Amino acid sequence: MKRELKSKCIDLSTAGIKVVVLNKEDALDMDMSAMDRVSVITRDNRSITAIVDLTDTFVPPGKIGLFREVYEKIGCMDDEHIDIEPKPKPDSIRFIKQKMDGNKHTAGEIDAIISDIMGEELSDVELTAWISAIYIRGLEKDETVALTKAIVNSGSKLSLQAKQVFDKHCIGGVAGNRTTMLMVPIITAAGLTMPKTSSRAITSPAGTADTMEVLAPVSLGKEDIEAIVNKAGGCIVWGGAVNLAAADDRLIRVRHPLALDPRGMLLASILAKKSAVGATDVIIDIPIGEGAKIKTKQEATILAKQFNSLGQSLGMNVHSLLTDGDHPIGMAVGPALEAVETLRILNNEPVSQELLQKSAQLSGMLLEIGGVVEEGKGFKTAQYLVSSGKANKKFREIIEMQGGDPEISVDDIKVGKVSYEVKSEVTGRIEHINNKGISATVRGAGAPSDKGAGMYLHVEDGDKVRKGDTLFTLYANSDRKIQQALDAYTVMQPIRFARIILEKIK
Repeated sequence: MKRELKSKCIDLSTAGIKVVVLNKEDALDMDMSAMDRVSVITRDNRSITAIVDLTDTFVPPGKIGLFREVYEKIGCMDDEHIDIEPKPKPDSIRFIKQKMDGNKHTAGEIDAIISDIMGEELSDVELTAWISAIYIRGLEKDETVALTKAIVNSGSKLSLQAKQVFDKHCIGGVAGNRTTMLMVPIITAAGLTMPKTSSRAITSPAGTADTMEVLAPVSLGKEDIEAIVNKAGGCIVWGGAVNLAAADDRLIRVRHPLALDPRGMLLASILAKKSAVGATDVIIDIPIGEGAKIKTKQEATILAKQFNSLGQSLGMNVHSLLTDGDHPIGMAVGPALEAVETLRILNNEPVSQELLQKSAQLSGMLLEIGGVVEEGKGFKTAQYLVSSGKANKKFREIIEMQGGDPEISVDDIKVGKVSYEVKSEVTGRIEHINNKGISATVRGAGAPSDKGAGMYLHVEDGDKVRKGDTLFTLYANSDRKIQQALDAYTVMQPIRFARIILEKIK
């Protein structure tokens, strides 16, 4: 039964979800409730399906409130005549409820849910219910395979000339762990193909895309990426700009506030993006340790087997490597400082050997898988590609092709204009540097939105220090941000000391 109302445009966004607001009197008359669906139809037959919300006062009887996503989509203005017609809720709602009851999804049900996500037919409440159901009930392997394929099919895919395409992913949780910035130039300098679509930071001080953006644009279109990779062999771009595995970005937006990472959804999220770039061979870096996302070797081993098995089902050769995630990797944390560290390593300057070693270890595995070198020789070959300058040359080629300055130097990179050295208040030994505490401190300084904000560590786990020695230097663009970072450092206490007597320090 259609009902004619007059439009009231509400200049507020609902984060992509199409929502209309009815007065409770009109809703009662139409036998409608909050979260019901309606077709919104203009006089010239432009229409859209939207979710109903209710109000006592915000929208008067006889009117319908249209949020920005609705009135822009149908080209409606205030006080236009609008017809609304009740619509049944999508079948996805029933499938979500069945999962909450502990039932197993079919591939068709998962396809329907992902389709409705892309059609913006499901509210955040309904998506949260689904994610929570998966968090509690879990996904069996065939459900995870179906979810991965559905996510891949929700967006575009890269079309590359290379038959063998390499990729990597880190589970995360380790400050400064910017191995991608070194791996892409190493792998492509060896003649292999590595199109790296990376994320921006969500809870960390910097994502790879944030760091690369200091050196070159990362928001590139699909055709531009394909042209760059087909010529240079690789790229480092922001995946969110390309619409690859598009449904995953919407799921992450809902998962993030509650920090929900259902295992099956995590696996599908990561490998869907690898599949979307055409990856045939993938390295998964699983850091283990205090402050990292994965705490124990047992948990990491189970996760590695799940990645390898799912990859096989998707036609990908997946190798998982368990790495030390107990402390920051590298000395720099924050986009600009991490970009500086990358250039210095590729210039063979004596900085952050640990970051270079780990990058060479991961790159060496891919070089061996790709048949560039014999088994056991990948690590040294990766190191040679850096020391010879070949990786640096390739990196600058990629920077130029992405629209950056290939001649950029560390002096061209702007870090925070205000700096502050934090010194040791005791004589002792650094027992542990905690990733979470470091990340919280750097975010307090303004990273990642302020790319110049960050921290440069002057000490590592195990180092002996005297009272008054500099532990790290903070960078920000205001005294207030420096104080905010120091407050976070005080609360988190990320650097733990084991005290020893002064005479034992040489």
